[in-house]
Amino acid sequence: MATVPAWLRRAVADAQSLAGQAVEDIALTAGAAISALDAVVRRQERLSGAWRQRLALSAAAATAKQAGRVEDEAALRDAVLLTRPGDFLSVGPAGLLLLAWRRLAARPGDELLTEKSLATVLEEFGYAPDDDVVSDLADELRQLGTGVVTVAMLTGAFKAAERHGFGRAVGAWLADALLAQRLGWAYAMPLLGAEAALGTGARPRRLAAGSVATSIETNPERAKGLLAGLARAALRALDIHAELERRADRLLAVAPKLRAKAANMVVERLLSDDAIVASEKIAGMSDRGLRRLFDRLVELGAVRELSGRPAFRIYGL
Repeated sequence: MATVPAWLRRAVADAQSLAGQAVEDIALTAGAAISALDAVVRRQERLSGAWRQRLALSAAAATAKQAGRVEDEAALRDAVLLTRPGDFLSVGPAGLLLLAWRRLAARPGDELLTEKSLATVLEEFGYAPDDDVVSDLADELRQLGTGVVTVAMLTGAFKAAERHGFGRAVGAWLADALLAQRLGWAYAMPLLGAEAALGTGARPRRLAAGSVATSIETNPERAKGLLAGLARAALRALDIHAELERRADRLLAVAPKLRAKAANMVVERLLSDDAIVASEKIAGMSDRGLRRLFDRLVELGAVRELSGRPAFRIYGL
């Protein structure tokens, strides 16, 4: 099980006091935290899907809160999981935010910043950009991904979002996608979206020309805040991984005791996603059989019921 060294926790805590610290010092701390995260990401464990999707849920909840919405993680999970497959328009604006972050976590990294993907993500964040804006943004992101150092790449992602009139949540999404590409991760990790200190909420309306805020790239204090936030996000991701790893180990330990025909498929689904509904369609398993299996897993302490409801139950690690 991955553990975070005490010295790294202290360094990240110290980095949160931005006054009097050089950007380079905070960058070293952020680099150490990302290096520790990178080592775990590259293990490509069976629980990686659940890990990324749990981070996506946290990012969506923070994004919704910053946008002035009332939906918490449970409400966002309900909005998406209790919607019939293919009926994504009924998930509501907050549910669309979760879909955007789930897209970041589930799509291969090299597909995230294509024009088609960007157009879909921007719509999920509540924007309706024309083709020229999407094309310009995709071109700018390609240049950022290959032509600048990592710190400038991350700050440039926020600058690009601001210049096109998109909220800070979009900048966080783009920065996470660029970071995954830079590090060679197969899938992006939703990190910066959950950092409320970065002001990740989407703006309620498109900015007028000439009103774009000062970019992070030309403001050292904002650059330091971004790096400190990245360090916090990396440690938070590692802590969530450690918790999920304990639960996944318990699930895998009890799996041989499960007698249901499709139990192995259910176990894999639990390891690959944040949660699944009790009415999930699993080949070879009836609704009643699936409910009995979940009851057994809860009894064994291998999964949790996440909704707190007597009906429309949702289960996950």
